[in-house]
Amino acid sequence: MAEEIVRTLRARYDQIGAALDAAKSPAELDACKKDIIAFFMHVDGMVGELSALKDEIKALVDRYKQQAASTKPAAPELGEKPVIHSDHIGASTFIEKGWSLLSLGDYAGAIEKLGKALELSPADAQAESLLGWAQMLKEDYDDALLTFQKVLTREPANSLARINVGYICLKKRIFGEAIEHLSKAIRMANDKKATLYAHYYLGLVYLEREMFEDADTFFRKTLELGPNLIEAYYQLGRAQWFADDQGAAKGTWEAGWQANKFNPWGKKCQEMLATVAAGGAPPSPGEEGA
Repeated sequence: MAEEIVRTLRARYDQIGAALDAAKSPAELDACKKDIIAFFMHVDGMVGELSALKDEIKALVDRYKQQAASTKPAAPELGEKPVIHSDHIGASTFIEKGWSLLSLGDYAGAIEKLGKALELSPADAQAESLLGWAQMLKEDYDDALLTFQKVLTREPANSLARINVGYICLKKRIFGEAIEHLSKAIRMANDKKATLYAHYYLGLVYLEREMFEDADTFFRKTLELGPNLIEAYYQLGRAQWFADDQGAAKGTWEAGWQANKFNPWGKKCQEMLATVAAGGAPPSPGEEGA
């Protein structure tokens, strides 16, 4: 479709160019001038419309992500776009494209672009970190683990990379290593987002290990640090339920629903209230999975 539009515009460009080459009289040149202006205005208008449409597509992506959110624990959000510095070898171009694809949810495309960036600049820490994010979100956990370990070798104080290693270990059910990395991120306390997610993931680790009191402690601390992390309400309710405190669990799910009724996890809290009211129970540790 895009090729067809460009082909049509290119044909019009060639047509005007041929008329300009053949113009002899002032009247013919004036006609070419009017055609050039009209053509420019037409293309400029299309560019503006396409740019607006591109922004609207990003809004569609955000809506998709909300509606497709599942009950599995989410990886940390990417947050603000990083500052990408230009370079003379072209790696920054691929980092920019990789970030854009990553933010749009095209993880395979992001991995390809970031891989090219690292071919051009093998020691680029920014490209390597973003590559690890893309691999992790694509659930290529073994590759992501290797990538983040390279980042930590160069930057031991990179707490976001460290909690991502903890997250991957959680997903792979390597709980001992998950606890080690997440606890270290909490001790470093050099990044608020990393500290928040470290507490949340430790709650999930202890929930999976059926250590419900410890899970309760970490989920409560998560909500103190980040009240908008609604999934912590849902998981705290599970920990309370399996600790035989069903009343507290119901109160937690109600609080999660009231905190954000439009969030997928807020809706999940409401659904869980309906489930237990009908005699059901939340997914047990291991059943829902980390």
